[in-house]
Amino acid sequence: MGILDFLSGQFIDVIHWTDDTRDTMVWRFEREGHEIKYGAKLTVREGQAAVFVHEGQLADVFTPGLYMLETNNLPIMTTLQHWDHGFKSPFKSEIYYVNTTRFSDLKWGTKNPIMIRDPEFGPTRLRAFGTYTVKVRDPAVFLREIVGTDGEFTMDEISYQIRNIIVQEFSRVIASSGIPVLDMAANTADLGKHVASAFDSTIAEYGLSIPELYIENISLPEVVEKAMDARTSRGLAGNLDEHLKWKAAESMTMQGSAAGQAMGMGLGAGMGMQMAQGPWGAAPAMPAPPPPPPPVEHVWHIAKDGVVTGPFSRAALGRKVTDGTLTRDSMVWTQGQDGWKAADDIAELAQLFTVLPPPPPGA
Repeated sequence: MGILDFLSGQFIDVIHWTDDTRDTMVWRFEREGHEIKYGAKLTVREGQAAVFVHEGQLADVFTPGLYMLETNNLPIMTTLQHWDHGFKSPFKSEIYYVNTTRFSDLKWGTKNPIMIRDPEFGPTRLRAFGTYTVKVRDPAVFLREIVGTDGEFTMDEISYQIRNIIVQEFSRVIASSGIPVLDMAANTADLGKHVASAFDSTIAEYGLSIPELYIENISLPEVVEKAMDARTSRGLAGNLDEHLKWKAAESMTMQGSAAGQAMGMGLGAGMGMQMAQGPWGAAPAMPAPPPPPPPVEHVWHIAKDGVVTGPFSRAALGRKVTDGTLTRDSMVWTQGQDGWKAADDIAELAQLFTVLPPPPPGA
């Protein structure tokens, strides 16, 4: 280290930390040789704590505020350094800033299904996932048990372990809760509280706490879901039966009304016929109904090599089958047909290929 670096280090007397990464839990204040000037100002902001470590031993924890690093403010450091009155030289220590705010929107979920014994479905499996928040409860314990000498510790480095603890306790709580599968969706809030309280002591050993834990979804195996859907359908069958009875009664009422109207119309028509017969009782001859219109014959178009020919009648297509210009694979179209199709795929034209005579003898 050059003389300028040494002098600048001696005159830097403001220690603080600002973080915008949103996932840093611990950050170590870096100084050349870990020298901290006697009388330096230590700034600890809201949502932070500063932990002093001297020669590998945790010395003190500072909560939010502004501190002057002097002998009267560092009783533990004074004992460690064996300072006498008026000793003003720099001291070598490490300062770790700990983020004490909540780390939110952290995910957890069961990798493998949890086996439970349901009172209705018997042994069954389920999966669950959700979110949680974590917060440093005791900076000193967290630094001693988890961080160690890591100069920058992030949430990702411990989130996997926390997820394992949550899943383990969730499996135990859900298996011993006795809550039926059909009622779990209505009890996710209570289950979340039970799970959080179950591992609170374990998390506390890390110097952490989990203020919030949410169960977003509990899913069942596909077979169980189908059984639930079938049960729901059977539950609706009773209501459906009543509905069908009501519809049948309503239909009978409407049919009775229509029959009455028809009877009235028949009587009226009979009286009209009697009046039309006259005194001789001969009814006029009713005109015969017209014959139905003849069926419309389809005409077909043939597409070959990008050229469309036609239209051709079915008889004309039969002749083309005979002379070989229309095969089973020929693409044809007629009005009302959905796109071009092979002639053999159309029942009306496929018959043309079945009436061909067999090949001549000796062919």
